Amino acid sequence: MSEALPRPAALTDLFVDDPMAAPLTYPGRLPRTSGLLQDDSFVPLADVAGAPAEDWQAHVGGQAVRLGDHLEALGAAPMSARHAVLAVGSNAAPSQLYRKFFDSALRPVVPLTQATVQGIAAGVSAHINRHGYVPAAPIAVPGPSRLSVLWVDQAQLVALDVTEPNYYRRLLPAERHPVTPASGVALRTCWVYVGRHGCLTERTGEAMRLEAQPRLIARLLSRSADLRKLCGPTPETFVARVREPLVREAACHLFRSLGLAREQPELLGLPTRAAC
Repeated sequence: MSEALPRPAALTDLFVDDPMAAPLTYPGRLPRTSGLLQDDSFVPLADVAGAPAEDWQAHVGGQAVRLGDHLEALGAAPMSARHAVLAVGSNAAPSQLYRKFFDSALRPVVPLTQATVQGIAAGVSAHINRHGYVPAAPIAVPGPSRLSVLWVDQAQLVALDVTEPNYYRRLLPAERHPVTPASGVALRTCWVYVGRHGCLTERTGEAMRLEAQPRLIARLLSRSADLRKLCGPTPETFVARVREPLVREAACHLFRSLGLAREQPELLGLPTRAAC
């Protein structure tokens, strides 16, 4: 599905760029602060220092409201029944989440919180999405990164799994990759979608970091005459041509034959379930 969604009047600029409809905008517009995706709006959310998630404060109609109370008023799942999922790409964009849950006939009520993550950053998957963009994938790095955490209920988690056929959902071990929201209370469990195809690399072999899609594609094209011959000389021609499955498959094969990709056993080996 690549056509634009009907846009409710209340949508803010966070919803303008939809990567599925406009691939070169990937990963979409990412919030700079924590918030609550609530239908067609993004409500500011404050992670209260030292407090459990239920006691965080949503700012609704100019007033601070306890998050747990606000979710209850919306008829949405409480924080205690939600799963934390680390977002390294467009899953942190309200426009992408809005589309995914819209397509799954689920109400989009999802807290998104900023967090510090140890040892994980947003890299680039060694595959191409059918809509034409080169998507993100987590990479193992030294030191901390700033990423978003989604808090989804069980139905939303199942829907996310369906939209991520090129990824495996894995658990981040808290002792190796702690995830700490602004509240300062580290999460006991947090999921992450690990790329099935490995990640793209720099000439040095180091994993590439995610950057603006036009610049990323331009860099890839500059590294291979064969890739330019297959996909054209510009990000625009690349996006148009790789929507054809055979072109997309050939481009991904080139990534590997040219040494632009590597596997990620350090992440594929992460646990698939919490320890008993």
